[in-house]
Amino acid sequence: MELHGLRTLIYPTNDLAADKAWWSEALGKEPYFDQPFYVGFDVGGYELGLDPNAALSDGPRTYFGVDDVQAAVDWYVSHECTVHEKPFDTGGGVVVATVKRPNGQLVGLIRNPHFKAEQE
Repeated sequence: MELHGLRTLIYPTNDLAADKAWWSEALGKEPYFDQPFYVGFDVGGYELGLDPNAALSDGPRTYFGVDDVQAAVDWYVSHECTVHEKPFDTGGGVVVATVKRPNGQLVGLIRNPHFKAEQE
């Protein structure tokens, strides 16, 4: 099972409007995706997301790119992790899942066929 690098960082939020305004100012741009259930910013081709439905106690979730999310989840489960969020399609063929390491840390897995990092 190969990780292809970082793709997405999602912050849980209990005040979506305030966090959206803060990140818009910090990044100098508005989100490309703005819905009551999720706000997403494109930061150099990478995703910075705000999730009002995530538990604040889980902290930010970092998602690593993989070719097959279910196969990656199976690999992590065989290495003492538990499933935190089962694989699901968020739309447009983007599939995500989250596993919990034995120490409680979350590891996000994502297959995003649209991902293209910007070159500097």
